[in-house]
Amino acid sequence: MTLTSPLETARTALSDAHNLIAMAISDYPGPISGCDAQFNHLLDTRRRLERARAELDRPEFIPTPRQPG
Repeated sequence: MTLTSPLETARTALSDAHNLIAMAISDYPGPISGCDAQFNHLLDTRRRLERARAELDRPEFIPTPRQPG
């Protein structure tokens, strides 16, 4: 098992969840008012999934100690 395997699994799961939320949003009946709690929850979930996917792809800075030669 490589390190990319669990990361790819996570990316795939987040992408699948994002697609399901996107479908739920597109199928949501209109008109949509600004106080519609269910619709707002879908939008919030979509934003959270997008941030989680971006976090997986963000490079991590790991400082390395430098010792005088």
